[in-house]
Amino acid sequence: MCGIVGYLGQKEAQPLLLNGLRRLEYRGYDSSGIAILEDGHLGLVKRKGRISELELALQRQGLPGKLGVSHTRWATHGIPSDANAHPHLDQSRRLAIVHNGVIENYQLLKQRLSDSGHRFESETDTEVLAHLIGEAYDRQPPADPQRLENAVRAALTEVIGTYGLAVIHVDCPNLLVGARRGSPLILGIGNGEFFLSSDVTAISGQAQRVVYLSDGDIVAIRPDGFDISSLTRPRVGFEISEVDKSEAETDLAGYPHYMLKEIFDQPEAIRNAMRGRLDPEEATAKLGGLNMNPQQLLRIQRILIVGCGTARHAGIVGEYLIESLAHLPVEVDYASEFRYRNAPLDGETVLFAVSQSGETADTLAAVRESKRKGMRVLGICNQVGSTIARETEGGVYMHAGPEIGVAATKSFTSQVLIFLLLAVLLGRLRYLSARQGKKLIEAVEKLPDQVGSVLARHEEVRAIAEKYAKAEAMLFLGRQFQYGIALEGALKMKEITYIRAEGHPAAELKHGVIALVDERLPSVFLCPQDGVYDKNVSNIAEVKARRGPVIAVASEGDDRIRELADDVFYVPQTSELLAPILTVIPLQLLAYYTAVSLGRDVDKPRNLAKSVTVE
Repeated sequence: MCGIVGYLGQKEAQPLLLNGLRRLEYRGYDSSGIAILEDGHLGLVKRKGRISELELALQRQGLPGKLGVSHTRWATHGIPSDANAHPHLDQSRRLAIVHNGVIENYQLLKQRLSDSGHRFESETDTEVLAHLIGEAYDRQPPADPQRLENAVRAALTEVIGTYGLAVIHVDCPNLLVGARRGSPLILGIGNGEFFLSSDVTAISGQAQRVVYLSDGDIVAIRPDGFDISSLTRPRVGFEISEVDKSEAETDLAGYPHYMLKEIFDQPEAIRNAMRGRLDPEEATAKLGGLNMNPQQLLRIQRILIVGCGTARHAGIVGEYLIESLAHLPVEVDYASEFRYRNAPLDGETVLFAVSQSGETADTLAAVRESKRKGMRVLGICNQVGSTIARETEGGVYMHAGPEIGVAATKSFTSQVLIFLLLAVLLGRLRYLSARQGKKLIEAVEKLPDQVGSVLARHEEVRAIAEKYAKAEAMLFLGRQFQYGIALEGALKMKEITYIRAEGHPAAELKHGVIALVDERLPSVFLCPQDGVYDKNVSNIAEVKARRGPVIAVASEGDDRIRELADDVFYVPQTSELLAPILTVIPLQLLAYYTAVSLGRDVDKPRNLAKSVTVE
């Protein structure tokens, strides 16, 4: 959460920083600010609200200069306000800092600094960190050319918590310092210019190459180059990577919202996720990134899947897929809970960490805990070079392209498809016949076109959404392979419409949930023609007997459902294992069009942000 952009070069910093912040606004939009150095003066402008508010302020008070830092905030400590917005200054008001993460011991540090005469203007942990670095700076020898880097290093040795930060100082007009622990920070290298950013999308088109900083790294950037050292390692190696052109594709392409664009991106995202990974001849899947040979894959006795939000829901679908095709026991857990459990683990268990960004703090903590216990840990993520991608022993990239909308869509279907490919691979090594494998591969190859056919009928979903947009609450119900889809449909509805929505296994209706049902509560049933179809029909009848409105997502040609449900959206016939990828599309559209009907800010829902890098 939160977005950082820093710049040092020969161009005016303000327009570059603003452009980077616009690209990062999905990471936080409670407030924003910019600090720029020019001729011994530190200019600072920051505003509560969206970046548009900062732009208006900068039109009245421009900030000239070629060295600066900027930030867009998702509030942790202190309410959204001008005072709590970043950048923050130290006691001397000559040092400015932007910071992502949480300083857990900031209250103790603040008390110590207050006792020595420091005065604070905000409620944030970041201002405490600014004062701490400023105090350390004053202790360094004035003639030391590394005075600011050493001050940052000294201050961070006192800090408990996470940070991605960028620092500038009036005394150092040609120096930009960054540091990272637990919150992503990227060094961008352009043509005679350098950037710091929490996400490569902010600097794509400006920087041709990047360095993904590791935990503990401190980078000192000067006009003639940069130096990377570490708080935790005696020697530091780093890799310079070319910027992937797909990471620069962040425009709306004519769509009114990123969420709608990304929903419509899904046929291509699915093609990218399967490209080069289907083996029709052997009736299996190829996932070389796992870095495991067939003998090692056969030794797996148990799989754990950890994720948060949408990623966890994909893991729940994956649980049913792997258990069905490979007959391996699978457990899915909230990453935030797993990290604090003392779960029994052994060398024959493999953990899959699922995260679109590859930077989710809770999921990363689960990765590190599992590695500490000697487990093999694999990742499923979208961002090349992300921390989870670098810290796991292997895994699978989604190749879904940038996902800017806060409510995840195309990353979810890509994750489910990857779990299906994993299930086919493991199944073919165990009990799945070549005939069954071939049939599944053929069905997978049809998915992009089938998703496209669902999207072509989006106006049908819009009509349903407008009909029920005034509902105060909704139920989403599914069984087996559709259970995770029910959870995901409810999450999408909550995230962007603010309607209270719950997802449940359909059979749980009669164990308490049905007490909520009345003529004002719509129930969304996922009932394709699968192994539990008749059970779902019975559950629909239970709701209709209590006058509850029913929206059904069903298989094409199913006239029986039309007789029961108030509204039906049909998806193409496919294997029940692949049906989740089709049935989730109308739920994504239902949430989107409901939010539009209610006038919600679809891409920037209240209280939320993309890439949750704080606990």
